[in-house]
Amino acid sequence: MIETLLIAVVAAKIKKYSIKPLLKSWTIYPILAIELMYLVIQISIFFGYYGLIKYTNVLETIYLASFLFVIMKYRQYISAIIGSACVVFGTLLNHIAIAANNGKMPVFPSLSYLTGYVTPDAFTKVEDIHILGDAYVKLKLLTDIFDLGYTILSIGDIFIRAFVFIIIFNVIKVLHQENTMAVTEN
Repeated sequence: MIETLLIAVVAAKIKKYSIKPLLKSWTIYPILAIELMYLVIQISIFFGYYGLIKYTNVLETIYLASFLFVIMKYRQYISAIIGSACVVFGTLLNHIAIAANNGKMPVFPSLSYLTGYVTPDAFTKVEDIHILGDAYVKLKLLTDIFDLGYTILSIGDIFIRAFVFIIIFNVIKVLHQENTMAVTEN
């Protein structure tokens, strides 16, 4: 999910918001620590070790919960509600795709074959809900079709990641406004 954080930072920079206040806040560091754990998992997958994949569901829950620190400290309750609605909607879309495909989430790798993130035999090595997509997949639009080369996302996953964007962008915005007001008052 590091790309979502980076997109939020880039969007904030485009709006000319300062990122430094966020980095000075302890509340971002639990999020970054979990991002680091995701990075370790991604690297292990690139090297053909799939043993850490079983921890991603728990890690995702902890990751989303780690946002409670920034939500509470910067009073991002409305953003959290909007973001949570995105998580619920994205999860619903993923469950619809899984239900339509006999309890499995079809994956359609393309770029990931080129980067080495996915190998043809990866789906037989990893025993989880993901299977290689084929012509018989139902509701293909809801399956994992967006290949970033190091992860493959569904529309539901994109909605879930919107939560991260909404929270981080709005926290940066609030911190920027607080710093602007502090400078104006002095």
